[in-house]
Amino acid sequence: MAAFWQQRGRRQENGGLGSVLDGLGSVFDVLLANARLVLGVSGAAVLAIATLAVKRLIDRATSPRDEGDPKAEQKTLEESWQDLALIKTTPKPPKKQRREDLSEPLLSPARPLVPGEAQDPRVCSAPLGAPQVKSSPLRCLTLQERLLSHHNSQLAVPEIQVSLVPQLARSISTQLQNFLRSKCPELPFGRLFLSGALLDGLEVLAADHINLMLPVVLDTGLWSLIPGEDTVVRNPQYWMIKRVDLGYFPRGSSPWDRFMVGRYLSSNVLNETLHKMLVASINWPAIGSLLGCVIHPVVASPELKLEVKHDQVELSITLFPVVEMEDKVLLAVPPEGLVENLWLESFYRAEVSKVKELDADDSGARQRCLRILNGVCRSHPTLHKLGGSPVTHVILHLSATGSDWAEQSLADRFQQVLEELVAYLEKGVLPSYFNPKINLFSELLEEEIDEMGFVLYRAMSEPELLL
Repeated sequence: MAAFWQQRGRRQENGGLGSVLDGLGSVFDVLLANARLVLGVSGAAVLAIATLAVKRLIDRATSPRDEGDPKAEQKTLEESWQDLALIKTTPKPPKKQRREDLSEPLLSPARPLVPGEAQDPRVCSAPLGAPQVKSSPLRCLTLQERLLSHHNSQLAVPEIQVSLVPQLARSISTQLQNFLRSKCPELPFGRLFLSGALLDGLEVLAADHINLMLPVVLDTGLWSLIPGEDTVVRNPQYWMIKRVDLGYFPRGSSPWDRFMVGRYLSSNVLNETLHKMLVASINWPAIGSLLGCVIHPVVASPELKLEVKHDQVELSITLFPVVEMEDKVLLAVPPEGLVENLWLESFYRAEVSKVKELDADDSGARQRCLRILNGVCRSHPTLHKLGGSPVTHVILHLSATGSDWAEQSLADRFQQVLEELVAYLEKGVLPSYFNPKINLFSELLEEEIDEMGFVLYRAMSEPELLL
């Protein structure tokens, strides 16, 4: 007790220093008690170390020194510096990441070495003995390589569709053929056959549609062809089929006279009759059950179309009545409008045959280029009307100029086809390869031509945009 009062008296003698230090000690205790809540675990640890060092300084300053030990004051100071050093060496808690700091680079860019300047030996680019990782440079593909890769990997039709779709379509064709023979035995329909890019090896992306051709067999002594350019429509792509010799062979001599409008075989009347049969007369649920699929005729479509749903494929089948006369292939596809007696001339068979013939002569890449462009047009919402016949005719026009169609020239020919398409779109005219009087762009709107031309014009400098 005497020592306590003696120590207290000494603190009072020092101008009230002891009371001040006692107050500071109380403040430190309060801070330590609430440090975890305010600063977190790491912040509280740092504050505790700092507080401990300061309290040691206070204790040493207020404790009685041994007067017999002359090095006591020096020792106290040394311990105090050690405590301060402890505070300095304590690691600081990591600064909280700010949102604006996320955009800053993690490492500052290295300053380029000035010629003649010695590099600081203290700076080491890599530790000795560390394995050196060689970064392989990125290999940029050429357009030729990208086209070949795109053709081989992106355009392939799934094998299940290639095998199943023709088989399913032929089964439906057989059922439809049997129905027509039993329902309309007086009409000399020919044998139904399949047509389309899938069968010719030109299909891309998916085999989801196929054409079913229904031959209409006409007596050439009773019917003749009238060019469309000689009619009121003045369109060389369409033809009219006229009934002749009505004085010697009166109406009813031909089984197809029932489909005449005036003196012409009406494609529209024939389509309407077949449409009624497809929708109302054929038991498609029973046929679908027999073939393991579901078949629905499309009622609202002006075309003769069937929608087929199988477990593995979904297929659209379009039926086309076709007349073959005088080396012409005419489809019952009348143009929109009041004219209902016109038949559309189809060049598809001649197109495919000519492309394959040219490729066989010079081992060319026309079919490969055609598949790539058809895939581009089919997948692009603006270019879908350019696929098929227009692209084929551009390739045939280029082939007539003697261009090199070897496989190693695929990229050059691809770009050349794009340039030719842009030139034809600027004129608004693409003449048919088989009949220059026919404009294959005649059915396109001016806005559609402008949009297609803009897309292809951009692709001329960057063809990769289309792949």
